[in-house]
Amino acid sequence: MKLVSWDHREPRVNIIDKSDEEIRAAAEPLWRDLLRFSNEGKYGDFVKNFAHSLALAMNQVTVSHQFANSELARNLSEDFDYLGIIRRGEHVTVLYRQRSTKKEGEWLGRLVLGHENGQVRIFGASIF
Repeated sequence: MKLVSWDHREPRVNIIDKSDEEIRAAAEPLWRDLLRFSNEGKYGDFVKNFAHSLALAMNQVTVSHQFANSELARNLSEDFDYLGIIRRGEHVTVLYRQRSTKKEGEWLGRLVLGHENGQVRIFGASIF
């Protein structure tokens, strides 16, 4: 495994060096939490596993408005399919086929993961 360091004092494992199985084991509970908290409109819980930089960049008013006004964001199905993993730099992107409980069709779910302070954190999440 390739070791990288944030501050040259404490090496850590780069997430891209983990196996697909290890990445999926970390990603799927995080994705399920995002689905649940989005459906429930719980902004505080929705961002609890976000990287510090992402949480700071998100505007709570905008996200709360999205929860309140997006039929898709409030009706995400727990029925999703894993599609694959893309490795890049110090992050991985986990892709899912996502469905809605109210709208016909399928969407692409994207979950970007990396390490922050020794923990796997969310660096991006979206549904297209």
